[in-house]
Amino acid sequence: MARYRGRFAPSPTGPLHAGSLVAALASWLDARANGGQWLVRIEDVDGPRCPPGMDEVILGQLAALGLVPDEPPVWQSRRGDLYQAALDRLIASGHAYGCACTRAEIAAAMGPRAKHGELVYPGTCRHGTNGRPVRAWRLRVEGRVDWQDRRLGTQSQDLAKEVGDFVLKRADGLWAYQLAVVVDDAEQGITDVVRGEDLADNTPRQIALQRALGLLTPRYLHTPLVLAADGHKLSKQNGAAAIDLSDPIARVRDAATELGIPANGNSTAVGDLLAELAPRWKPALTS
Repeated sequence: MARYRGRFAPSPTGPLHAGSLVAALASWLDARANGGQWLVRIEDVDGPRCPPGMDEVILGQLAALGLVPDEPPVWQSRRGDLYQAALDRLIASGHAYGCACTRAEIAAAMGPRAKHGELVYPGTCRHGTNGRPVRAWRLRVEGRVDWQDRRLGTQSQDLAKEVGDFVLKRADGLWAYQLAVVVDDAEQGITDVVRGEDLADNTPRQIALQRALGLLTPRYLHTPLVLAADGHKLSKQNGAAAIDLSDPIARVRDAATELGIPANGNSTAVGDLLAELAPRWKPALTS
């Protein structure tokens, strides 16, 4: 088995908040508990949503919290050639095809049935665009994907019915998250993906892409979400506050408590606290 390599992959649409710190700490702890490496990838593939300089803000937050990657970070915005090569392979193998449909046309064909942030695609262009110009590229999906999550257990999704042929390259020319993350995980040799439970729904699509590209599938572990006072997921979209770095030790203790491993309170340096937490991580995985 390959040596453990994990990653934390924030989108620089805003600073890290308490929920994203929990995900970062979980991925770091899992790597350390397994004697592995921990990487950071800036997922800025959707450039228009990423304020200038926010990537450096996030890297600075991580450093202040003692979460320093074992290799230099990488940026998705600088990896377009890798994504294009993967798309070319998918097109050549018949797994990907050009799509001429607009969102309005898909909605008219399917009705307002939203899944996973987009309409379930009805397969209109699977056999050609009838001379219309290609707007986007899609992956041809078939049937159900079953997978095993280290925390959630056995999972299953019927991609054809619940998602449809999903986008790999958007009509605006931007790369879709699903393709970018699969290519990046493979190119960086990621063996274990540890991330928030809200991203579990992406996993079947990513596994389908891995199979189409002939790539290995990492192990997955999806951690509990941090909830706001109204019971909804704490997120940048609902105005979650940036991490208060005036007391990094307190912030790491808070995140560890959310993960079910409260610290003993004796550490006076963030590095010492992290060293205390790492050996206690594995038992928390069984909860």
